[in-house]
Amino acid sequence: MRLTRTVLTSMAAVALAAIILRAATRRPVPAAQTGTFANGMRYAVWDGGDKTLLAIMGGPGSALPSPRELAMMAGSLRPYLDDGFTVWTATRRRGMPTGYSVADMAADYAEVIETELGGKVDVVVGEELGGLIALQLAADRPELLDRLAVVRTAWQITEWGKDADGRFGEALSAGRFSDAGAAVLEEIVPGPSWATLRRSLGPLIGRWLATRDYDLADVLVETRAEQAYDGRAALPRIDVPVLIVVGGKDRVFAPALAAETAELIPRSRLVEYPTANGLRTASSPQVPRDVLAFVHGPAPTASAREATFGSR
Repeated sequence: MRLTRTVLTSMAAVALAAIILRAATRRPVPAAQTGTFANGMRYAVWDGGDKTLLAIMGGPGSALPSPRELAMMAGSLRPYLDDGFTVWTATRRRGMPTGYSVADMAADYAEVIETELGGKVDVVVGEELGGLIALQLAADRPELLDRLAVVRTAWQITEWGKDADGRFGEALSAGRFSDAGAAVLEEIVPGPSWATLRRSLGPLIGRWLATRDYDLADVLVETRAEQAYDGRAALPRIDVPVLIVVGGKDRVFAPALAAETAELIPRSRLVEYPTANGLRTASSPQVPRDVLAFVHGPAPTASAREATFGSR
């Protein structure tokens, strides 16, 4: 027994030493640099190496994160940075006119790649509305990227999502921040029985929304563009490998719509987290691991559905 305890203690000490050594030799996460592109789109960039990843943020609403939020984002981006990617993210153009579409927004990001990012990026990662924009970008300008990964995205948003995001976008664009905060909670605690709780907690989220650097008129433009988008005609034109990550319990971008999206794209792979809702999917640490596995693995030659099981 004493020998067993000695062996176990020694093994634990070796494991602890390995963890400490790895932490000591791991390079620090670089601080984000921020600025504004020539076309008015604001950006943040983390320098991780020679490869380039463009992350297109969700919405409705497009604002550069605060310095504290940028520092928090760096931790979730670390797998990409450690893999040698410099990661860029950019807001939408400011002052978009009424009727500005997802295709128009995709053209703005294409301009950024052409004029600011050297004419081509290795990977584009889009989430939610950013995923719709990324799909359209890949359909219209496939020569600007090597691979695409979209998270919480499909050829269209569900009717439930259109309704919920509509309430959010309309409230936020009107400066009704508490109502917008309550609308955010509909995905977490949906239904009439939770309406009182949503109204009670809405002001807390609303105070945070009020600090964001949104162009409030643009929020409504993004909302209408998201509601109107139908990518079925564009997706078959995508000529780059595409990874689609969806949560099995996502009410905004339902798994059935994601599966239809994968079928429409010639070279795609669908990964489903069956027990995850949309918010858990978007924030899962598994996402960058799946994206990097896709980037480094063989490109799909035809649509392939892959289910990833577990509580993610």
